[in-house]
Amino acid sequence: MKLYQKILLYLLLTLLALVMLFPLLWLVGTSLKSPTEDVFASSIWPSSPTFKNFFTVWHSYPFEKYLLNSTIISLSTVIFNLLFCSLAAYPLARLDFRGKGTIFALVVSTLMIPFQIIMIPLYILTINLGLKNSILAVIFPSLASAFGIFLLRQAFASVPKELEEAARMDGCNELDLWWSVMLPAIRPSLSTLALFVFIGSWGDFLWPLIVLEDESSYTLPIGVAKLSSALDLDWRLIAAGSVISLIPVLIIFLVLQRYLVPSNLSAGIKG
Repeated sequence: MKLYQKILLYLLLTLLALVMLFPLLWLVGTSLKSPTEDVFASSIWPSSPTFKNFFTVWHSYPFEKYLLNSTIISLSTVIFNLLFCSLAAYPLARLDFRGKGTIFALVVSTLMIPFQIIMIPLYILTINLGLKNSILAVIFPSLASAFGIFLLRQAFASVPKELEEAARMDGCNELDLWWSVMLPAIRPSLSTLALFVFIGSWGDFLWPLIVLEDESSYTLPIGVAKLSSALDLDWRLIAAGSVISLIPVLIIFLVLQRYLVPSNLSAGIKG
C-alpha cells in the first residue's frame, strides 16, 4: 500500500474506534462528574473529576454483596460449562458410535430456540426443584450450552490424530486422553468459551430478575437497575454503578486475551 493509503486507512480505523468507544467514554466521564457539573454538557470529560460518586454508590447500597453474587454465579457458570461442554464435545469429535451425527445435529439445532420459549417450563422446573430465590436457580439453566459444545467439538476435531495415537501408545485411557492431551491442546478455545460464558452470565438480567426475590441474592445488573429507579435517575451515580459492573469483565478479558491466540498443534509432528 502507498503511504497516503495507509494514512487514510489508519484515520478511518481511528474514527471507527472513537465512535465505538464514545458510549464508554461518556459513561466513565459521567461517573466522575461532580453534582455541580451538567451531565449533558458538550464536554464528555469533567473539568474537576471526583470519585465521590463511586463511594456514594458503594456505601449507600450493598454493591459488595451484588458483586460477590455475580462473581460466584459467573465463575461457577464458567467452570461448569468448561467441564460439561468439554465432556460432551470430546466423544462427538473423537469417538465413533452410532447416532453421533444425529446427536450433534440435535444439539446445534437448539441454538435456534429463543430463551423466552423455554423460560416458563424452566421456571416451573426451578420451583419444583426448590431452587427459587437462590443463587443455584441462576446457575442451573447455564450448566452447559449448545454453543459451548459446538465450539469445543470443532476444536477437538482439529487436534492432529498423531497426538491421540501417541498418547494411546503411552497407555492413556479415554479419560487421561481427554484431560492430559486434548484439553491442553484446545486451550485457546477453552479461553474463548470461558470469556463468552463469563460475559453472558455477568450481564444476564432477565433470568435472575425472574428467580431472585431477596435483595441479598441480587446480581449486579439487577442492582444497577434498582439503583436507577431508587436514585430518581441521577446519571452520575448510575454511571458509577455501571462502571463498577464493567471492571471485572475488563479484568477477565485482560487475563484471558493471552490465551486466545491459537497454537500450532502440528509443530512437533513429523510428516
